[in-house]
Amino acid sequence: MFDLKITGGTIVDGTGAERFVGDVGIKDGVIVAVGPHVDGDATETIDATGKLVTPGFVDIHTHYDGQATWDELLEPSSQHGVTTIVTGNCGVGFAPVRPGSEDWLIALMEGVEDIPGTALHEGMTWGWESFPDYLDVLDGGKWSIDIGTQVAHGAIRAYVMGERGAKNQPATPEDIAAMATLVQEAVEAGALGFSTSRVLSHRAMDGEPVPGTFAAEDELFGLGRAVKAGGGAVFELAPAGADGQDALAGRVEVDWMSRLSKELDLPVSFALLEVRSQPELWRELMDESIKANEAGARLVPQIAVRPFGMLIGFGSNHPFAKRPTFKALADSLPYAELIERLREPEVREAILTEADLPPDPTRQFDSLPGSLAQMASTLYFLGDIPDYEPSPDQTLAARAEAAGVD
Repeated sequence: MFDLKITGGTIVDGTGAERFVGDVGIKDGVIVAVGPHVDGDATETIDATGKLVTPGFVDIHTHYDGQATWDELLEPSSQHGVTTIVTGNCGVGFAPVRPGSEDWLIALMEGVEDIPGTALHEGMTWGWESFPDYLDVLDGGKWSIDIGTQVAHGAIRAYVMGERGAKNQPATPEDIAAMATLVQEAVEAGALGFSTSRVLSHRAMDGEPVPGTFAAEDELFGLGRAVKAGGGAVFELAPAGADGQDALAGRVEVDWMSRLSKELDLPVSFALLEVRSQPELWRELMDESIKANEAGARLVPQIAVRPFGMLIGFGSNHPFAKRPTFKALADSLPYAELIERLREPEVREAILTEADLPPDPTRQFDSLPGSLAQMASTLYFLGDIPDYEPSPDQTLAARAEAAGVD
């Protein structure tokens, strides 16, 4: 007798095997039977005819660090088939935190990840100082999906070094030892990893790069050893050059990441993106990572499987963000009033015909490609039946050219 039986669905089991129509039997929260025809009754039966039945998706790169303290549903991830999220990426997070420095950590998260500080200030309950305390707070919640988190370099550096850490001054041996103690404590308490960021565009609201951006190897390896001493976990980072600034720095990053992984026997997971200035560089870095792994390292590039976020994912970066009319309205009106004004024909006409304001190099998302002109050559129409391998003639720019639209 099963507790739950899912029948007639198209099963895609995640192993690479061919999909098939079949049943799934579940007992005591565990899948105990999968096949074309699973015999046996169940307390509850779900007819999944015409639907996909898959394992849950694990999203290893999220920034729910604040939202996880107030949103039990963890939307929108829980709506998309994600059953486990990992937070604390890119060197930003909310633990450890010295009492009184909460606002600074919020400003760091807002600047790096474009999560509105107003939402974090209003929603976060805090109630912790150490990283183990933060895990205890999360453990006390009820969640629609599972949560894992990493300890962030930015928070660690600021906690130990104060203003020196926030301003990216070099760490002394004493600083590194103190940070290592906290990292080891975090991993022992259950942190899935340690994260850092070295991309120049990851900046706090005051324009300062994320603490740890320019960390020397003695600091990186010292904290890596702390991860190892804590029982082992993932060393995660956004490497230098991943944002397209100083793209060739990626070669140097792969070198030290390989050495760290081999010396400490740790998996190193890093963002690997295509950058416009060097469109083939990602292939070279992927090849170098494969060679490093064949030599004993464990490098795991993180690839954006379907990157739509640059158009709609960031609140302050979208095709019209730098149009003067839009910016003036967005800076002066509450959100509801802004939406109403954007419906006015004369406002829409002004925004569509204006040239962009120059980007502010101190703001990460202001320096990303934001206008339609910049994005058109890499934007594709989703369609009712998504095409996940579109050809170049299907870009917005190519379709506009074919239709005679400037």
